[in-house]
Amino acid sequence: MIKVRHLFCSTDMLAWRGFIFAIFILHFVLACHLLLLQPLVSASDGKPGNAADLLEKVSQSIKVKRYSEALEDLNAAIEADPTLSEAYSHRAKVLRQLCRYEESEINYNKFLELKPGNAAAEKELSQLHQAKSALETASNLFDSGDFKKALEYVDKIVLVFSPACSKAKILKVKLLLASKDYSGTISETGYILKEDEDNLDALLVRGRAYYYLADHDVAIRHYQKGLRLDPEHSELKKAYFGLKNLLKKTKSAEDNAEKGKLRVAVEDYKAALALDPIHVAHNVHLHLGLCKVLVKLGRGKDALSSCTEVLNIDEELTEALVQRGEAKLLTEDWEGAVEDLKAAAQKSPQDRAIREALMRAEKALKLSKRKDWYKILGVSKTASVHDIKRAYKKLALQWHPDKNADNREEAENKFREIAAAYEVLGDDEKRARYDRGEDEEGMGMGGGHGGGFHGGYGFGGFDPFGGGGGGGGQQYTFHFEGGFPGGGDFHF
Repeated sequence: MIKVRHLFCSTDMLAWRGFIFAIFILHFVLACHLLLLQPLVSASDGKPGNAADLLEKVSQSIKVKRYSEALEDLNAAIEADPTLSEAYSHRAKVLRQLCRYEESEINYNKFLELKPGNAAAEKELSQLHQAKSALETASNLFDSGDFKKALEYVDKIVLVFSPACSKAKILKVKLLLASKDYSGTISETGYILKEDEDNLDALLVRGRAYYYLADHDVAIRHYQKGLRLDPEHSELKKAYFGLKNLLKKTKSAEDNAEKGKLRVAVEDYKAALALDPIHVAHNVHLHLGLCKVLVKLGRGKDALSSCTEVLNIDEELTEALVQRGEAKLLTEDWEGAVEDLKAAAQKSPQDRAIREALMRAEKALKLSKRKDWYKILGVSKTASVHDIKRAYKKLALQWHPDKNADNREEAENKFREIAAAYEVLGDDEKRARYDRGEDEEGMGMGGGHGGGFHGGYGFGGFDPFGGGGGGGGQQYTFHFEGGFPGGGDFHF
């Protein structure tokens, strides 16, 4: 009996405990409900002090850029009291800052219905119209390519009246990117991503800024983060795979150049350059690589074009000056080669390779200013002795003064020049010295350099014309060291 009574007592205690706990929970929920709804209840009661508290809370939310919270509070307040004019005014301001202009205008108009003639509201409504118009104008200017003017509209009007306008901020960074202000783009997108780290537009534009600075690793990280958030984002995909393809082509060109596959490397460099012609920070290296390969292939004219492209981008790049100097040597622009290599030597005075290249160019320039005996005789630099002798005989007959009575003075000059050319090229030792670029002084040349005519024209040696005389029957005498081709004397 005692056990049963004890059991009933235990059951009663448990029931009372449950009842007390339920009462506690109800009181807690009611207290929370009253605390959360107090601003709205106060506002609906029309008590000025409580409405001021609500508006102060909204102002604090705006200061810390919690615009969504501010709008939620204002929406709830207006729902509770549709005549609360200050709530309309604040909501209009928040919406204007977010550049939700149509909604903002509705709230300003509602406020002016409740408070007709309010000068401050009318002024703010006018500013809203200015901001809205400026944003549309800036967008149109961006599309037409007038980036500078568009930036002025965004900075001086839109973001002044709508500082929280995400659309305007993204437009601004796109304008900075299009204006090639990559550092400014990175800075401004940094502010956007600080507020919203998942902003896909900001990630894309910031990645492109790093891309055009040739900081490709950082660019790829931005593209990858964006694609993790939205794997099907078309612009991010295009930017990411475009960059990967560029890096692949570049590596292929560099590898083939290193392996000596020069012609393949040329095609790879050209293909990489075609992918993005305006990516100058990267293309400067592609143009330089292409120039070096073309110089190795002996394609001076093409190499000159590529090296000039490099220097148009970066005129201080010493290696480009050296390679362009080498290209000019290939195209026989001796003075241009010396000029480029001197400039390179001044930038890198301790570089032995540059000094040696400059010496070669200066020697080539010096040689270019002497007579080209091969050209005078019309033979190549690899011509045989037989070819040289045959060319000489043909030209000597053609330009003999007695054969050119109508232009005797010109013929005499040509004849001397032909004789001087043969004097050097017809002698193995003199020809070797000439080919090495040694000074012609001391080679003992006759006819072409002061040997002159002696009392008429006569040859001591072989008769290239097969005998006979022309003109006035005079004899022309040239004296050549080493004799005339064929030996013996002849008279014309």
